[in-house]
Amino acid sequence: MRLHNKVALITGGTSGIGEAVAIRFAREGANVAITGRNEVRGHAVTARILESGGQAIFLRTDVRHAAECKRAVDATLDSFGRLDILFNNAGVFYPQTALECSEEEWDLQIDINLKGTFLMSKYALGPMIAQGGGVIINNSSGWGLVGGDKAAAYCASKGGVVLLTKAMAIDHGRQGIRVNCICPGDVDTPMLPEDARRRGLEWKTYLAGCENRPMGRIGTPDEIAKAVLFLASDDSSFMTGATLVVDGGGTAD
Repeated sequence: MRLHNKVALITGGTSGIGEAVAIRFAREGANVAITGRNEVRGHAVTARILESGGQAIFLRTDVRHAAECKRAVDATLDSFGRLDILFNNAGVFYPQTALECSEEEWDLQIDINLKGTFLMSKYALGPMIAQGGGVIINNSSGWGLVGGDKAAAYCASKGGVVLLTKAMAIDHGRQGIRVNCICPGDVDTPMLPEDARRRGLEWKTYLAGCENRPMGRIGTPDEIAKAVLFLASDDSSFMTGATLVVDGGGTAD
């Protein structure tokens, strides 16, 4: 129960890493608010948490828009009375070179992956500071640290998340706010099969490429959730501005 009586807000919590983090946080005692744009999946996740005895709400939110981000933070405060943890997880990826990427697709990836992280943090920081502290965890990527093929906009957005994390850690450390960043590698989420499809690759061929990593496999959402839990809990009490890479060694070679 490392998050007993804590309140966590998780963006993109309707599937993949966000869903795994929401369920793990609830098991560790947190009251959980999740955001997303798919109401069916969102209510399915909260139902799982409620059935297991936890507390959870779903908030339909598009993180590209300031008013919706503020509304999500306000609704979390109204429901649970405080906000201790923000996990900025909402993200999208379209595999394209700079030559192939349209302005619309560039804007979509920057707006959801980077601007959404900024907006949610902007509205969460005030309540956290007022209550004396809090934790923000941003989901970047191994490709926020190194380049990736056919990922110009994605790499730009995720690299921005890494440095936004460091800047916020500097600005708000003395206000009791810890801000850290997680950089997953290839993880078994709906994003991977979609990436394979867009690249015109069979799933088996795509997975074979992932097996070139030192650990020889892709990760699971729960493996990433365990790392996020570490950053959310007091186990990482002297960490801020850090980038935690959880990628099976993908950026080591």
